[in-house]
Amino acid sequence: MAGWLMPLEEVPDPVFSQRMLGDGVAIDPTEGCLYAPCDGEVTVLQPTGHAITLRAGDGVELLMHIGIDTVQLAGAGFDPQVKVGDQVRAGDVLIRFDLDSVVCGAPSVVTPVLLISQDGLTLTGKRGSGLVAPGEPIFTIERAGTVVEAATEIVGETATRTVVVPLAHGIHARPAAKLREVLVPFAAKVTIAKGEQSADARSPVRLMTLGIKLGDTIRITAEGGRADEAAATLAALIESGMGEKADPASAPTPAPAPAPVAAPVSDEPGVLAGVTAAPGLAIGTARFFRLPELTIDPIGKGASLERARLEDGIAKVVRAIEADLSHAAGPMRSILSAHRSMLDDPELLEAARAAVLDGASAGQAWRQAIRPQADLLRRSGDAHLSERADDMVDLERRVVSAIEGVQDAPLVFPEGTILLADDLLPSQVTAIDPAQVCGFATVRGGPTSHVAILAASLGIPALVAMGSALRTVQEGETLILDAGAGTLRVAPNEAQRGEAQARADARKAALAAARAAAGAEARLADGTRIEVFANLGSVGDAERAVAAGAEGSGLLRTEFLFLDRETPPSVAEQTAEYQAIADALQGRPLIIRLLDIGGDKPAPYLPIATEENPALGLRGIRVGLAHPQVLEDQLRAILGVRPIGVARIMLPMIASVGELRAVRAVLDRLRGELGIGEKVELGIMVETPAAAATADLLAAEADFLSIGTNDLTQYTLAMDRGNPAVASGIDGLHPAVLRLIAETCRGAAAKGRWVGVCGGLASDPLAVPILIGLGVTELSATVSVVPEVKALLATLTLERARAHATAALACATAADVRRLAREFTA
Repeated sequence: MAGWLMPLEEVPDPVFSQRMLGDGVAIDPTEGCLYAPCDGEVTVLQPTGHAITLRAGDGVELLMHIGIDTVQLAGAGFDPQVKVGDQVRAGDVLIRFDLDSVVCGAPSVVTPVLLISQDGLTLTGKRGSGLVAPGEPIFTIERAGTVVEAATEIVGETATRTVVVPLAHGIHARPAAKLREVLVPFAAKVTIAKGEQSADARSPVRLMTLGIKLGDTIRITAEGGRADEAAATLAALIESGMGEKADPASAPTPAPAPAPVAAPVSDEPGVLAGVTAAPGLAIGTARFFRLPELTIDPIGKGASLERARLEDGIAKVVRAIEADLSHAAGPMRSILSAHRSMLDDPELLEAARAAVLDGASAGQAWRQAIRPQADLLRRSGDAHLSERADDMVDLERRVVSAIEGVQDAPLVFPEGTILLADDLLPSQVTAIDPAQVCGFATVRGGPTSHVAILAASLGIPALVAMGSALRTVQEGETLILDAGAGTLRVAPNEAQRGEAQARADARKAALAAARAAAGAEARLADGTRIEVFANLGSVGDAERAVAAGAEGSGLLRTEFLFLDRETPPSVAEQTAEYQAIADALQGRPLIIRLLDIGGDKPAPYLPIATEENPALGLRGIRVGLAHPQVLEDQLRAILGVRPIGVARIMLPMIASVGELRAVRAVLDRLRGELGIGEKVELGIMVETPAAAATADLLAAEADFLSIGTNDLTQYTLAMDRGNPAVASGIDGLHPAVLRLIAETCRGAAAKGRWVGVCGGLASDPLAVPILIGLGVTELSATVSVVPEVKALLATLTLERARAHATAALACATAADVRRLAREFTA
């Protein structure tokens, strides 16, 4: 372009002057013609003709944007000479334009020329300000061996690692989000390649499109400062399995990718078959749910305005997700974390900002950025990845709604609704009221989707992948949804409905009786007092626990405050969360477990060196002792909860009296500094055979002992509970585990200390009588089973429980124990 060359800083638009879209220069034209600056292919040409993107060799993409806010001219004065897909040579005419018309109609005719794809590329030799003519060089693009940031040149190192993926479901949304988090401390550019395709390791969306599966060999490449450490850290995290590790022997041999879940077929008239997403039985009325697509104006009203609307819309959704994360737990927390990570995805953001610059409205730009990625996932041929496309569609709708200032109407349905839909989004499932919707079925979807996970966590029976046959069901029809059998019976006769109703009523009556009695103190039939507490992870959990009859919390997992962030929570933030949960418990005891992090739960601000076996390394209380400030801040925060003493402290992964004494010393010092004379109980978790074997020594100095049966089982049996290869052998009712529990109770009783169980066995009805017989006097179960545990205890006597426990200790195998337990509860 002929005109006056100037630096980007002088462009009257911050999108360009602040290099939000890339580095380059600008030209104030003196004639109305834009020429190709090099050979390449036209990849984007705005319908209004004011901007064009050219792809040259070696990953170079150049954006040329004639004027500022020229999209508002709606094409007037612009005459493109090429179309998308055309191959052009340097000097070919790309766009002719009426210079006078543009000068009069736009804020400025200054034309930025930008390098928008900069991976491994840098601009050199920029020409200084002054007149230029078409064909004169204005800058050079080089693939350099250095990484250039601002004006500082850093000599780059390169490191590579080859990894065989051990994750059962490959690298999907949640693992991809974890990879991004672990790279936060590193400046190096890190890519992951599968075959000929590669993606930025910090881009969860692009990583998912690679379709990385169990058994795939991938290559990690890091370039720049601390490259070797970055590559090693990422490789170690992937090799750890991130809680989804599969048996390497089960890795698939190269084969065509599996097809999406097909709709099952039923031979019985009036019965439609589906795939179970969440178990259960429901009888109700068919009601269809159809959510209309949001209507938006695709043409923007100026790059600056639309960029601000885009950023504001994304920020609103980020704030909403972070608010939900503050009290979410379990599956919902993992799903929200994945969504939060996607909103930070650099490739999505760059694509949306580029679309704004090319004239799209903010909402249209977000759609243009996210839909192609969702389509890539759907076309991957991998059923699991296809299901992740729903998460992207969900984020599209949430951000567009925030940009446009619209809100979907609340999901309200008559009681007894069985919801039918082509598909549901995760945010829609979380908005469903289980008191209104007793089940749902969808045409599409998959059994491992986030929708399925959420349905199970809400206790809503659900079928998915039912195919187009579901659309033949009439609105208002009576349905029997038997998710266990994978069937949806349409218009059942009286006998069929009666049989299903009888089954549903029996289950409902048992639950209702348990819930009705849940408010009373938990006692055995002979009057022996047993406390039934609940395991918590949020204020919401605490409120539900009180409603379910929980007498306190035997385990508050504090990791929700420390994960998914770049800095640790402050003392004030922690105290506020603990106080809110204590208030929700209305004076009931609150046992707060100190931070249990490390290994499978890393945090970017607590660097933990790569470990060959994280389960035997720096985790639990060892992390707190290795990072004294984190430990002291958490203890100080707990001491801030009022009334003093309602919050008790529990130490995870204790293996020696020395660890307990070290924490006790810090606690006593802080009590002195804060002027707290009241006793604040300090207990331990028994999760290691060492703690069980020395329970009498620990009980001499601890105020209480609580057994974490999940980890105790893992360490006793030397079986990784995250490894499917040995999963069938991991059973907390193994005689060896029961004997360690018995030893813990004997040691604690000798010192007058009580013993609780906050692991999985406390929620297992077959295990509860045995635990009571062994000497356990407190059970901390999952919230949903608290009423049933209390109802079960009311049927026992201590004498019967002790005799039963003695018989269980004499069994040879876990299977024998379970057989005995079933006979006992029959």
